[in-house]
Amino acid sequence: MNILNSYETIYVLKPDVTEKSNLSLVNYYKSLLKEQGATHIVVQHRGRRHLSYNIKQYYDGIYVQMNYKANGTLVSFLEKSMRFNDNIIRYLTTKNNDIDSINIY
Repeated sequence: MNILNSYETIYVLKPDVTEKSNLSLVNYYKSLLKEQGATHIVVQHRGRRHLSYNIKQYYDGIYVQMNYKANGTLVSFLEKSMRFNDNIIRYLTTKNNDIDSINIY
């Protein structure tokens, strides 16, 4: 049995990406995650935002956030897919801890 961890992946698209291309990318990554065994997939569009510093001569970017449960192999597979996509200028995946399991006392 595989242990699934909670992950959050945020990727930044070029500002000139159309809404249609953005939605097709979201659907592509969502189906990719499902095919590879991810669960609890939630995608949130964060919209166009000003970048703190220029990335490849871009001042703005379109942010998309994905939260899901998966194993580490899937995360590296997803990031490799993002690395070869020309519309994505940055991506970052973080592993989230279950807040319920943390003892505050």
